[in-house]
Amino acid sequence: MRVLFAGTPEVAVPVLRAVLASHHEVVAVLTRPDAPAGRGRKLTPSPVAALAQDAGIEVLKPAKPRDADFLDRLAELAPDCAPIVAYGGLIPRAALDIPEHGWVNLHFSLLPSWRGAAPVQHAVMAGDDVTGACTFRLEEGLDTGPVFGLVTEEIRPTDTSGDLLARLAESGAKLMVRTLDGIEDGSLRAEPQPAEGVSLAPKLTVEDARVNWHAPALRVDRLVRACTPAPGAWTTFRGERLKVGPVRLERGRDSITPGEIVVEKSGVRVGTGSFAVVLGEVKPQGKRAMPATDWARGVRPEPGERVGAEEDAG
Repeated sequence: MRVLFAGTPEVAVPVLRAVLASHHEVVAVLTRPDAPAGRGRKLTPSPVAALAQDAGIEVLKPAKPRDADFLDRLAELAPDCAPIVAYGGLIPRAALDIPEHGWVNLHFSLLPSWRGAAPVQHAVMAGDDVTGACTFRLEEGLDTGPVFGLVTEEIRPTDTSGDLLARLAESGAKLMVRTLDGIEDGSLRAEPQPAEGVSLAPKLTVEDARVNWHAPALRVDRLVRACTPAPGAWTTFRGERLKVGPVRLERGRDSITPGEIVVEKSGVRVGTGSFAVVLGEVKPQGKRAMPATDWARGVRPEPGERVGAEEDAG
């Protein structure tokens, strides 16, 4: 089939690569406009755009996919189908109707669970044991379309959202190609999603990523892993923001006050609403990321001093 591929971030790259390696013809790629990146804030093409340019494929970067020029070009290209992965914009009805076989979205959850922009983060934060990826026909509703196929993936106890998303991108890439093959030969039909089991996964904000040290250790652990690498879990120390990487659970030790810092040779312990956790990597405001032991050696927490103390005071 002739396909238009839509996607923007790094997670979409394995899928585009798999479609390029298939027998389907990628006639163009739709991606978000170049965005500032790096310290110099230089306008930089998206990861998907970079791969498409290297492959010599036409790249479309409309400010919005309802722009008349984009819709005209899409009609001229006349793709049979449009696979889409993390594009980052709403596809209007006028564009949805152009490909004969519609738009096929790869979504990183087992629909109807975790509809929305951050399904992997919410699955990790909720403590789900299993998640997966689905291909479904894109509609104007939020991830409501009928499902073509799925793959499942175990969520490991130490998985961050980044770890899990990387695995799902690889298995999802194979699923996308199988879906396109099945649509082409008529062997695959989309089935409506169940009415039960719907849950929503809105984008996590910076405020969502603030660690509540009064929460149980398991909840702290899940929040930090869910927010790694983005938006990045954080707390405060001496009035400044401190980013927090994945922690290690420490069952069986004496509990300490929520947020209290105890520096030991084996690591930096912080109290929670249940048992303590051991900090891994932290990133002080305006500085590079570093092991928590190096950070503690520099700031020298006083006995009883806590992270997140400002939130308690407020």
